[in-house]
Amino acid sequence: MEQYYEAIDLLKGMISRPSFSREETAVADYLQQRWTDAGHHVFRKGNNLWLIAPGFDFAKPTLLLNSHIDTVKPVAGWQRDPFLPEETDDDRLYGLGSNDAGASVVSLYEAFRILTAKPQPYNLLFLASCEEEVSGKNGIESVLPELPPIHFAVVGEPTGMLPAIAEKGLMVLDCVATGKAGHAARDEGVNAIYKAIEDINWFSTYQFPDYSDLLGRVKMTVTMIHAGTQHNVVPDRCEFTVDIRTNEFYSNERLFELIQAQVGCEVKARSFRLNSSRLDPKHPFVRRTLMLGKMPFGSPTLSDQALMRFPSVKIGPGDSARSHSADEFIHTYEIREAIATYVRLLDGLTL
Repeated sequence: MEQYYEAIDLLKGMISRPSFSREETAVADYLQQRWTDAGHHVFRKGNNLWLIAPGFDFAKPTLLLNSHIDTVKPVAGWQRDPFLPEETDDDRLYGLGSNDAGASVVSLYEAFRILTAKPQPYNLLFLASCEEEVSGKNGIESVLPELPPIHFAVVGEPTGMLPAIAEKGLMVLDCVATGKAGHAARDEGVNAIYKAIEDINWFSTYQFPDYSDLLGRVKMTVTMIHAGTQHNVVPDRCEFTVDIRTNEFYSNERLFELIQAQVGCEVKARSFRLNSSRLDPKHPFVRRTLMLGKMPFGSPTLSDQALMRFPSVKIGPGDSARSHSADEFIHTYEIREAIATYVRLLDGLTL
């Protein structure tokens, strides 16, 4: 399969160019040149690149293929050079971003080429976006207004090519409990830590009633805490951070209102942008996945789906457990299978 070998070569080129979030220029330049040399007109905004299949027709629905070109920074523990693509005898390709989400980028690109070789009942767009790992405002969120209205999106992330038809959203809260300073040796002051503990206990035990069959309950986790200036001063301020993963029954705005009514501390949300999503199980794409024996599931991890206000599904080669890990790798056969599966799922799909 010619496309398979081209995909592997393209991925090796991506790995060899550091592309940390907000620092993706080198890999964006590389991809733009490769795709231009292949005969595509490459649109670019910042470090986001997109291709539009020939014969765009506003009378047809538009299907978006999307994955991201940025990576996290390498964690401690790498035994290999994270920027040296290394292919081994056991069919592994090592390198930072190989699994998350370079394999999806190159697989979707090759699927785009195959699908556009014949007429389709939809317009097809391919978008390689940046800043996904930090949910940055200069990533896909900045590009969507430049694109035609999207009817459906396929988001490439490592799911073992199983369709994630629901995804948890994210809201981060910065909380402040306020007390009154005093000397620790005397019975004076109001300890802000003790006040914070009451709210932390609520966050750790409360369960919102609406349960999702795919995503479970809303999950609230206190992940950071800071208080005090020295051992003998009753602290008058205690700050803590809460990571909240939402299901489809609660918008971030609604959840924020409910939380404010329950806790005594001051609560501020960093953003309401990253909401949960869910695709109708009767969607034509989902029906095709079932015909191939691929069972839908709900994903606890965040992707650019959270910024899409249209139906979408997350599906791509690789394993989420390998993402952000030392000695990250992709099995090269996973890329070959991904290209074929994307084509089988999308060729002639009626939206």
